[in-house]
Amino acid sequence: MKVLVTGSSGHLGEALVRLLGTTGHEVSGLDLLPGRYTNLVGTITDRRFLRDGLQGVDSVIHTATLHKPHVASHDRQSFVDVNITGSLNLLEEAVSAGVKSFVFTSTTSAFGAALTPPEDAPAAWIDESVQPVPKNIYGATKTAAEDLCQLFHRDHGLNCVVLRTSRFFPEEDDSRAVRETYADANIKANEFLYRRVDLEDVATAHIAALARAGEIGFGRYIISATTPFETCDLKELRHAPAKVVQQHFPDFPEVYARLGFRMFSAIDRVYVNARARRDLGWKPQYDFARILAQIASGKPIGSGLAREVGSKGYHAETYREGPYPVA
Repeated sequence: MKVLVTGSSGHLGEALVRLLGTTGHEVSGLDLLPGRYTNLVGTITDRRFLRDGLQGVDSVIHTATLHKPHVASHDRQSFVDVNITGSLNLLEEAVSAGVKSFVFTSTTSAFGAALTPPEDAPAAWIDESVQPVPKNIYGATKTAAEDLCQLFHRDHGLNCVVLRTSRFFPEEDDSRAVRETYADANIKANEFLYRRVDLEDVATAHIAALARAGEIGFGRYIISATTPFETCDLKELRHAPAKVVQQHFPDFPEVYARLGFRMFSAIDRVYVNARARRDLGWKPQYDFARILAQIASGKPIGSGLAREVGSKGYHAETYREGPYPVA
């Protein structure tokens, strides 16, 4: 099968080209920026470029996007041009080229305001039944592109699977207050409980979606590390998460104390990946239990693939106040 991966110079795109290349697929990488895993350099806003790149392609994995870190550095029209019009161009040209399956990388940021419950409410249980309430142009354009995928499945029979991925970037947290309170490894370890996923697991979820797209037709799925929490934990998670974590992992306090780590004072949402594991046959390998074992033995967090791909950044510029500007 010939697969086109957009955004192949980015975190996920590179990981996908690497993994797909080991599974016998013929892979093409497309990106605006040159890279080791990109053989088609150009923009998804250029239809002629896409038309040429899609010749003979059986399946598309569309990861190219403007991200949340671009909200403060790019205007809204740029988000519409890339995330909506670029996705529309790709969908239309994919149908014209006879592409059979299309996997679209979306984001849990699409849920927006639905992620933050009132102060006196339990943590939010975020599964696919939760309706998105986008709170910025990034979330609005990603949900619009998701809807385009559904439209193209209905109108053209294109098998489309939408994956709403949680955090997998290796860069520092965008919150200065969080960065100044917790070590970076501490932040990421905590997040594996409820809002982070390893890059390798994200990539294998996309490959699983590609394999199951024909059976699914159209579907939306949350891609995050498997949480240890249950709905009965939600009330206490909001104000005393360390107590809940200890109930699930009795050795967690000793490991954290030895490393100088601390649990967050509150957890406001929990991403649930059960439907993705069931429908896609996806088997994520990195959860908090594995991360805890890694840090307890002095190993770096996460997969070797994530470390090999490394940090990509989101801007050519550097910023004094953090890894990227915040709106």
